[in-house]
Amino acid sequence: MAATTFDSLNPATGEVIESFPRSGAEDVDRAVATARAAWEEWRLVPAPERGNILFRFAELLRSEKPALSDLMTREMGKVKAEAGGDVQEAIDMSYYMGGEGRRLFGHTTPSELRDKFMMSVRMPVGVVGAITPWNFPIAIPAWKLCPALVCGNTVVLKPAEDTPLLAQRFVELLHEAGLPEAVVQIVHGFGEEAGEALVRHPDVPVITFTGSRETGVLVTKAAADQLKHVHLELGGKNAIIVMDDADLDLAVDGIVWSAFGTAGQRCTAASRVIVHRKAYDELQRKLVVRAERMIIGAPWEDATEIGPVINKAAVEKIHSYTEIGKSEGAKLLTGGERVDGAGFYYRPTVFADVEPQMRIAQEEIFGPTTALIPVDSFEDAVRAANSVAYGLSSSIFTRDVNKAFAAMRDLQTGITYVNAGTTGAEVHLPFGGMKQTGNGHREAGQAALDVFTEWKSVYVDYSGKLQRAQIDNQ
Repeated sequence: MAATTFDSLNPATGEVIESFPRSGAEDVDRAVATARAAWEEWRLVPAPERGNILFRFAELLRSEKPALSDLMTREMGKVKAEAGGDVQEAIDMSYYMGGEGRRLFGHTTPSELRDKFMMSVRMPVGVVGAITPWNFPIAIPAWKLCPALVCGNTVVLKPAEDTPLLAQRFVELLHEAGLPEAVVQIVHGFGEEAGEALVRHPDVPVITFTGSRETGVLVTKAAADQLKHVHLELGGKNAIIVMDDADLDLAVDGIVWSAFGTAGQRCTAASRVIVHRKAYDELQRKLVVRAERMIIGAPWEDATEIGPVINKAAVEKIHSYTEIGKSEGAKLLTGGERVDGAGFYYRPTVFADVEPQMRIAQEEIFGPTTALIPVDSFEDAVRAANSVAYGLSSSIFTRDVNKAFAAMRDLQTGITYVNAGTTGAEVHLPFGGMKQTGNGHREAGQAALDVFTEWKSVYVDYSGKLQRAQIDNQ
């Protein structure tokens, strides 16, 4: 067992919530061995029964939603409504993937030869190593574990060290739903210890990771020697385009929700707002008023709109980008400062007159900061939106259907919204991005099944003779 421990802190107060074992390679070895042994039986459980366990898990999540939401406000710092939404995503994903237990569709296709049948089927891969972040501490484990389990895999989960208690409760509820305990193992600790050991373990053929681009590159390199399946969900530098014909009040609603919700700690956060010059001044005024009215406080209070960021290092990183923005010549309209007192709080921050190539318009800040970029045309807006290394989410506010459809075609992101912000995905469509946001895989929807299965092609020849396919069919 791990000889040392680490503390989970309440980001609103800095107080210790609970201590957890700081696992290392030996703990990972034990967890993987347990999951590997359990896979031999779990893969043979009929997929509909695996789905039924996820249905029961969804029901448990529903009954535990108030308690989980309350815990999330204290361990992660999400405000009450957003914490409930995080749990609801897990409920939705559990129901959706439970239904896949009666689908998991393959394909049949006609053979070119007589008396021959052909089909493709999905096969489980083995032990999945799931490394999850702190910003969606219930939803993202569900995005990864539910499809992995319904496909017949077992899992070793390494949650973020900032939200271990929520992950522990997630796994306990899976077991309460009837999942054999050995099928999902959890190891706590840090990425350079438990995380790296999991990625490098020879008995873990699949790694699914959500986190920063830099860590995603390290995961890829560590997994490369064994040619593991690697699924990466990495950063974003998402833009909302506001055209001169947009409903500006609706656009401001979308910007406030996307830029400042979860204190900007979302991979889909709108850290850029690209605005047509004809709407620029008015939108600027409206957004500053809204940002300055937002209520900052304890996330468990009903009135709070912005809670803390996750830890002290996050505050320091966010503030460093405020200084970068000012040094680059951007105009600080509001915010740009820490909130005095206990906890890790930062005021909602708006920069104006930002150039597309400034660092605050190119690099992921992961805090309540957004940059207003003026443009002269729709074409300039799309070029600015596409000028970053990432390609997760994008948005356009316009009443022009032609511009809306052109944006859907031309914006280089895995997700595009029209007349809505950059956040708010639903579980039955693929979630993920282009460019350096990931490595081409997707979470959610049927696309998620491709991460956790291998395709097997099956040929049944009932002709009673040897048929040599193309050789005998010339």
